[in-house]
Amino acid sequence: MSEAEINGQPIFYTDSGGSGDAVIFSHGFLMDGSMFDAQVEAVRGEYRCVAWDERGHGRTPVTGPFSYWDSADDALALLSSLGIEKATFVGMSQGGFISMRAALRAPERVRGLVLIDTQSGLEDPEALPLYDAMHEEWVANGPAGVQDAIASIIFGEGIDIEPWYAKWAALDRSSFTEPFHTLVNRDEITDRLGDIGQPTLIIHGSADAAIPMWRAEQLRDGIPHVRDLVVVPGAGHASNMSDPDLVNEALLAFLRSL
Repeated sequence: MSEAEINGQPIFYTDSGGSGDAVIFSHGFLMDGSMFDAQVEAVRGEYRCVAWDERGHGRTPVTGPFSYWDSADDALALLSSLGIEKATFVGMSQGGFISMRAALRAPERVRGLVLIDTQSGLEDPEALPLYDAMHEEWVANGPAGVQDAIASIIFGEGIDIEPWYAKWAALDRSSFTEPFHTLVNRDEITDRLGDIGQPTLIIHGSADAAIPMWRAEQLRDGIPHVRDLVVVPGAGHASNMSDPDLVNEALLAFLRSL
């Protein structure tokens, strides 16, 4: 894993190199760039793949409050540091929040969007007390007491979660707070979906417990140039991890169409 100084702080990333068109992978909340290992492996023969750890995740530290617009700027600056002027943005959940904001911030630098189990809106207000309680428990006592509940929301079935539990246990508890605040206090961009001009592929698990299917349909209906909404049958929130073959097939076909 490599390190770059981006917007005043270190950002860790992997870069497959090569001369193909670039693809940047942005991960979900409490995950890191490795969640896209199966996708990188599937497309790296034709495309240059950059997978990064966002602020407060993986090896990348968090140095203070930030927004997903800041994270979009991080992704764009990381690409610039690598000499990449334009890339397809692939984002899962939180990574989708970032990817859409990058498309709005710098449309000339985004070739296309692949939005996996994500949305343009806000968290369900009824779920916020539960999320607040999970945050407080994690910070006070570590993840052990809430990790099963969190995993059931963000992973779903068919994923080996033990390695993620080990990663969470190794984290500084205090590093959870700023990313959590960014997640639950984000702005809504639904009214700006019509401004996203890039070709877009949407992929969504039919059993996603974190973001319901109607949110994916909202993206499909709001973004002008959606090529397809691929429903992954029975998949939870991290459909690219539970069903990599189906997701990789759709991803590769989309990339080749650009």
